[in-house]
Amino acid sequence: MDAATGQHEEARIGPNAILQVAAALSALEDEDTARRCFDAAGVSDWLEHPPEAMVPESTVAALHQCVRRELGADRGARVMREAGERTGEYVLNNRIPAPIRALLRFLPPVLAGPMLLKAISQHAWTFVGSGQLTIRKGRPCLLELAHNPVIAGERAEGPVCHWHAAAFEHLFRSLVHGDSTIRETRCAAAGDERCVFELRYR
Repeated sequence: MDAATGQHEEARIGPNAILQVAAALSALEDEDTARRCFDAAGVSDWLEHPPEAMVPESTVAALHQCVRRELGADRGARVMREAGERTGEYVLNNRIPAPIRALLRFLPPVLAGPMLLKAISQHAWTFVGSGQLTIRKGRPCLLELAHNPVIAGERAEGPVCHWHAAAFEHLFRSLVHGDSTIRETRCAAAGDERCVFELRYR
């Protein structure tokens, strides 16, 4: 809480939620499209001066939702999946120590999977901000995300949390099993109580 104003500070999400969207737009679309999306979200300065620290979750929501609105469902989903995969790759190479990567790849999925799930749960705030991630082990394993700030106020006909799904899937495919899949089966943007992802890694 801000002691001067008595107001709670807004929760934040890691800057890759912005940086990798810019990279994905440039790779799959073009610079003009990237500029249009960033302008619509009110964060045009971040194309020239990318954020280096955690960013407000409302800003992440604005950009992700503008991408879907400006590009439409199919193109928007493609860009957000690419951004998620790039985010997962960054986390893999910069946030998980090499000995841990080696250990997870050495272990069978039945052991590596729960270890990675525990790490994701402990660091979920970097992906979900003020949202609440609950992991229910089983086959499939369920990742339930309540109060997902990235889709706050958004309305859609089906699941739209492609960035989250792709980031987590990339980590599991890289560290646990190459055929791992994560599929969002329910989404708050489509009227469900929470976003639910089905994870299969063995």
